[in-house]
Amino acid sequence: MDKKRLELLRKVSEVKGISGAERDVARLIKAELKDVADSFEYDNLGSVIANLNGEEDAPRVLIAAHMDEVGFLVKQIEKGGFLRLHNVGGWWGHVIPAHEWVVTTRDGKEYIGVTGAQPPHGMPAEQRNKVMELKDMYLDMGVGSDEDIKKLGIKVGDTVTPLQTFRVLNDGKTLLGKAWDDRVAVAIGIEVLRRLKKEGHTANVSFAGTVQEEVGLRGARTSAYKVKPDLAFALDVTMSYDLPGSPAMDTKLGAGVALSIMDGSVIGHRGLFDHVESVAKEIGVKYTYDMLTAGGTDSGEIHKVHDGVINMTLSLPCRYFHSHVSLVHSDDVDAAIDLLVAVIKGVDSKLIERLKATKYE
Repeated sequence: MDKKRLELLRKVSEVKGISGAERDVARLIKAELKDVADSFEYDNLGSVIANLNGEEDAPRVLIAAHMDEVGFLVKQIEKGGFLRLHNVGGWWGHVIPAHEWVVTTRDGKEYIGVTGAQPPHGMPAEQRNKVMELKDMYLDMGVGSDEDIKKLGIKVGDTVTPLQTFRVLNDGKTLLGKAWDDRVAVAIGIEVLRRLKKEGHTANVSFAGTVQEEVGLRGARTSAYKVKPDLAFALDVTMSYDLPGSPAMDTKLGAGVALSIMDGSVIGHRGLFDHVESVAKEIGVKYTYDMLTAGGTDSGEIHKVHDGVINMTLSLPCRYFHSHVSLVHSDDVDAAIDLLVAVIKGVDSKLIERLKATKYE
């Protein structure tokens, strides 16, 4: 992977943006595509949409990747200067303690704190062996009182974001960072638009950085209503089944882009699925199948807007998402970009009509 793409991945991973506070991610997308997109627009929740103009009356394709990451809000300020937290998105208690976090105030000031974790010495076995609950945790800001917290300008409702730097691990292809769910897809969307601008396309193309996916797929609905796509792809991450004790599944780091058959929010359009698979075979892109039924993706709302949208999800295998650190593979990123570019370059009115016909003829 070239240095320019790695630098983009670093930027999208390290930028802060929990659900409801995605503005800095939207600004990054706009900055990266300012010389590529023909226009930008927003929905009223804050999703940013970058448009590439195609031929007049050509179909419109939507690529959606959610900008938000899981995090917390300050829920309560205690007298000792500790902060109680409210989760934004899904967290498992065991991955929260003993990590660094950034509290961002209303006026943009940032302060580092650490989630407190009691040492095991003298802790009863029943306490050691159970998953810690968020109500029993706190954020230690390294101050002595609630008055010190107030002097910093920290208030209830301020955002709390994981602190983690991007790294390339030891094989040169495994990428460590926070928020790969779903910032790796944000990077893919940016790169797809760059390629299409350079290589040409018939369809009108919109890339939406959507908001609030982690708390209910909210920006997917509003941005899809605004774009009115004929065809749509949601980009997200999925489980990587290459860990000790994992089920025997093909989806794993380095195995390629995962074509989603269904997840907990959508059954992919079968005609589109078959078409995408045929393109993958034709261009020699590595791919696997995915059925992650425990969670949802932006497709869960996109496919329901207006009278329905031809839609499916493309996913990237990812280890350890919804924690401070997650891992993806650069070959999978490249595969997803190559496949999306090839599919979208082939989109025209005849393809849309053929895909529609697979549902009723």
